[in-house]
Amino acid sequence: MRTFTTIPERGDFAYQCIVGPQKVSGRKLADLRDHYGLKFTKHMPFGCVRDEEGDIYAFVRAVNGPDSSPNPTKFIYQSTRIDHENIRIDKTRASMQAMTLFPQRWLDGDTACWSSLNGEPGNAWAISASGERFTWQESGLFDIAGPLIGNGMQWYLPGEEWGTFYVSQLYDVAGVCEGRPVKGIIALDQAWMAEGGAIHFQKDLVVNNKMHVIWWSFATIYKDGTWDAGSFMVGHDNLGYAIFQNHLGEITTSTDIEGQVVHKPGSYFVESARILVDGHDAWEFVPDPKGEMRDFVGGFPITAQQEGRWRRVGDTREPDRSLGWGESDRRNGTARNVRGSDL
Repeated sequence: MRTFTTIPERGDFAYQCIVGPQKVSGRKLADLRDHYGLKFTKHMPFGCVRDEEGDIYAFVRAVNGPDSSPNPTKFIYQSTRIDHENIRIDKTRASMQAMTLFPQRWLDGDTACWSSLNGEPGNAWAISASGERFTWQESGLFDIAGPLIGNGMQWYLPGEEWGTFYVSQLYDVAGVCEGRPVKGIIALDQAWMAEGGAIHFQKDLVVNNKMHVIWWSFATIYKDGTWDAGSFMVGHDNLGYAIFQNHLGEITTSTDIEGQVVHKPGSYFVESARILVDGHDAWEFVPDPKGEMRDFVGGFPITAQQEGRWRRVGDTREPDRSLGWGESDRRNGTARNVRGSDL
């Protein structure tokens, strides 16, 4: 039960979220219709794969919707092979790929497809996704594919002027990157925002108002074949949601979530973090020793992006492959309604 100590204006629900699962299909992935008066912005494929030596390759591409307002992201390619200490942007390799602003898009049966434009400068790329499978080819760089993990996830945050409807699905991928065998997890997210809005950039109800403390999507596939996956956010006022699923087909959701983040001294990056859902379900972040995405700091996105692994406290299963790419912002704070400060 929530208790209100201040009363919001009409149309303002004090950052209360709605969260639930969603059935993934190529037809719905290709459907750009408005939701809740909000406009489609883009598809956001992103994730991390690792090679047999443990190096991490992390990438994201903006697949912007027609007539949307793009943020500065087009294609970002990172790896730990730059300095062998952190995940760094590989400007040379990234610059060779097509920087498509508005891609070709089509529906092939029940598979949604996107690609670079014919004759566009840079190496061609192509992405496809359905309720069964995902593929991503960046010519000359990587080629990965794999099945859907569980079900999709979605959350909706209403606001008096702005709002956010956010949809995500996760895929278990393998293939080749820089000529090396790799495996990992890719998230394919979509966002609907107020007209003219762009995630992390403008008319973003959460980020522009400095409301979130921690926001993560994750999946871990263990060596025994079991898996966990989910997404969650903790912020100020009533901001927060959690959705978890597993190999048993169990899906749980809640907006009763609290979190605590400890940042490394003199750093924007997380040293440790925990969340508590429904007062008893505790999860903890295990930072990858090389997981800090250093080149985002001071640039875009404005939050500290970091790779690691989320596990239920006390879970001793051994991971085989995982994704734990998320963000915190020490300027926003370390817990609900505990505001932070810059360095």
